[in-house]
Amino acid sequence: MKIKKSKLASPKVRKFARELGANIVEIQGSQRSGRVNEEDVKNFVKKQFSDVQNKDNKQFAKNDYSHDEFGEIEIKDIPRIKKISSKQLVRSWTEIPHVTQHDEIDITEMENFRSSLRDLYTGEKISVTPLAFIMKAVVNALKTFPNFNASLDSENSKIIYKKYFHIGVAVDTPHGLMVPKLRNVDKMNIKKIGEELKKISKLCRELKIDKKEFFGGSMTISSLGGIGGSFFTPIINPPEVAILGVGKSVEKIFKHNGQLISKKMLPISLSYDHRIIDGAEGARFCVHLGESLGKDFAFKLAV
Repeated sequence: MKIKKSKLASPKVRKFARELGANIVEIQGSQRSGRVNEEDVKNFVKKQFSDVQNKDNKQFAKNDYSHDEFGEIEIKDIPRIKKISSKQLVRSWTEIPHVTQHDEIDITEMENFRSSLRDLYTGEKISVTPLAFIMKAVVNALKTFPNFNASLDSENSKIIYKKYFHIGVAVDTPHGLMVPKLRNVDKMNIKKIGEELKKISKLCRELKIDKKEFFGGSMTISSLGGIGGSFFTPIINPPEVAILGVGKSVEKIFKHNGQLISKKMLPISLSYDHRIIDGAEGARFCVHLGESLGKDFAFKLAV
């Protein structure tokens, strides 16, 4: 008859294990001669819980019936761009504690200024996307709130502050969503930003953009203005710590001093890493954007 060797553990640790429903014999001790302490018991219980949870998730994900049993289907390969980005998105959503704040910005003055832009020599109208103004405003906000232009080094408990201003922009292409970086936006005027946006978008659609241009960003802007919609929850693009979602601007009626006035309002959704940025700072960032894009500020952004 084989006798099972008993585990070395104090009465207190044995009682602790019993209370948690753990068998002390199955626990690997980390102390001298394999002695089990309370931390060993906790780690054992955590592992058991994790194993059960993973098993349940696999069972939940399993489909008991084939899709074609319910009707006609078509099977296609996942596009390469989506396949590459999917792992990054899952990692971001599971590892970063996201907070998203929604706000509306009065861009009436900005839009009036934008529609008034004319070439000094020909008098022809200059077409500049609102995104160029938004990018300039974001750079101004990053200068005021450096925590947004940072990355977290959690292994060494450090925050990396970036002195450059490379803004990522989500580009919708036939191949999937791509997020290249526009370098040194702080050194460009509005017209130059608009030109560079067209160039970088064309390179993405033609798959001619260099891989390095998808890295080294300060913050990303995801704009749905050209498509539609208002508020959403953009997912942070690590190692960045924030992303600005921009919806489609709409005309709204407000009552001011007894008068009804029309304003053009821009919906924004700011997601940020709560480990670095708190709610108060997030709110101040949104207010700063509103001031930069609001009354009497549009011209300053253009230069």
